[in-house]
Amino acid sequence: MNSDKQKLRTEIPSSDKWDIEAMYPEGRGFADDIAAGLAGAEELASMKGHIMDSPSDLLRALITYSESMRKIERAYIYSHMKRDEDNSDNINSEMFGKAAAALTSFSALVSFLDPEILSSEPSAVYSYIQQEPGLEMYRFMLTSLMKKRDHTLSAAEEKIIASYGEVLRASGNIFTVLNNVDMRFDPVREADGREKDLTVASYIRFLESADRNVRKDAYEKFYAEYRALNNTIAAVYSNNVRRDAVTARLRGYGSSLEASLSQNDIPVSVYDNLVSAVHQHLSSMHKYAELRKRVLDVEELHMYDVYAPLASLEDKHYTFEEACELACRALAPMGEEYVSTFRKGILEERWVDRYENRGKTSGAYSFGSYDSFPYILMNFGGGLRDVFTLIHEGGHSMHAWYTRNTQPYIYGDHSIFTAEVASTVNETLLIKYLLDNTDDPEMRSYLINFYIDEFKGTLFRQTMFAEFERYAHEYVEAGGSLTADWLNNEYDRLNTEYFGPAMTHDDLIQYEWSRIPHFYNPFYVYQYATGFSAANAIAHRILTEGSSARDEYIEFLRSGSSDTPIELLRIAGIDMSTPDPVDEALKAFDELVDELDQMTKGIRNA
Repeated sequence: MNSDKQKLRTEIPSSDKWDIEAMYPEGRGFADDIAAGLAGAEELASMKGHIMDSPSDLLRALITYSESMRKIERAYIYSHMKRDEDNSDNINSEMFGKAAAALTSFSALVSFLDPEILSSEPSAVYSYIQQEPGLEMYRFMLTSLMKKRDHTLSAAEEKIIASYGEVLRASGNIFTVLNNVDMRFDPVREADGREKDLTVASYIRFLESADRNVRKDAYEKFYAEYRALNNTIAAVYSNNVRRDAVTARLRGYGSSLEASLSQNDIPVSVYDNLVSAVHQHLSSMHKYAELRKRVLDVEELHMYDVYAPLASLEDKHYTFEEACELACRALAPMGEEYVSTFRKGILEERWVDRYENRGKTSGAYSFGSYDSFPYILMNFGGGLRDVFTLIHEGGHSMHAWYTRNTQPYIYGDHSIFTAEVASTVNETLLIKYLLDNTDDPEMRSYLINFYIDEFKGTLFRQTMFAEFERYAHEYVEAGGSLTADWLNNEYDRLNTEYFGPAMTHDDLIQYEWSRIPHFYNPFYVYQYATGFSAANAIAHRILTEGSSARDEYIEFLRSGSSDTPIELLRIAGIDMSTPDPVDEALKAFDELVDELDQMTKGIRNA
């Protein structure tokens, strides 16, 4: 499926594409859902001023809201995924624009709902729940809303903010188009002399090359484009940070960080604990960089060397079907229901949009509406890392499958805080399976290094991102103005601190911040690190305690957003309100680095 040039979307076989048309066969029903969703919003708006007249009025309002939101969300998600198939397709972009505009209109129409409920005393709301059995399902939803009472504006003010929905999302949308459509990179010459397209999706694959010249060429050509657009991207991101700061201030929060974390009732101490714990273990990251320099046998270790393989293995290429079967074997501890559902979804029901094509959104994600398959977008290349991507996104999709088959629509989603646990448990089970099923010292060395790199990429790298994001927001909140130089210098400083003295300073790495799409969703990335920590603890419980731990974890998967993330994780036996899970994960990282250091003593790969 891989070729030197990117395929057009029309050149990809239907069997390799997700069955997204199952949501709206031949496009039928898309416009109807938008119309019905907006009609529901109009009906809800007609109740304005009377929501709290009686328990039955409140119940009617909540039902009307959830039923209409379910329809318009379905249309929005469908059009979002259609756009992601090929961001250069104007028809899909126009459809997404219509859905986004409809969602903004919907939000403006229903924006009075929360302020009107919050205008009543909490005791009155809880009294209504006691009087009307139908409201019991909404207890947690209403309890969560009450916690936001001091940060919700008047109905008129909330309508103004909601009306600016598209404008407030503009920075992220601009970056998406710039990053996935408009940016063009010079091709990279492989070791065999052939030129291959360099794209956002293929970049890491080039950095995994055993040929240092290929890595260096890809690295320099990649960041040359971001350097050329440095001021433009800095302006886009600065606007995004200012949006966060202004919104937090308007709502009476002490900071953008507090505002973001409060949405899921996450204490700021969780963020602080993560950063503090990682800093206490930076010496192991520095040791790993020194080890990498020694094994690669380079006079200077550069950033384009951090993905290079330390162990030489036979070139192993997996077909998509082989990757799925390997994932299923690794997931055996999750039980027959989990594995059979996973396999059927991936191979038979076409949950996955498998391969890269021109204009397709880079990276990978799991998405879908409450009423659809839990779809997966990826850019499968056939390497082991792609197997990990498949099992990772499959974890998200299985989380969605269990939740949507158990919870009502209002609790049918997940916070990122819990979602990243479901994906990383799967990854951890895969690496444990691979380690347990090899007697080859070279393979074990390769896998331990791969596992270390998962820690590096998820726990350390995402925490570094989290620090950068926090500094940027604090700078703006203190009256500063983000410039390209400030962002470049701050990122460069953090990168140097995290990798330590073994890493040779490299001017190009200062532009890395400008290619991170998650920065346009404030304080999102730290949850990869916390999720990774919780997942390692859960996977360890499943592998050592068996069915009892697995059943508790499945119960967690079924719970959706029916409680706060901290409480939901307690179902799976993990307490993220303490620093213990992060500390335990970092101690495992320390041990892995020590083991790899011993295994590679005297080894130098020329």
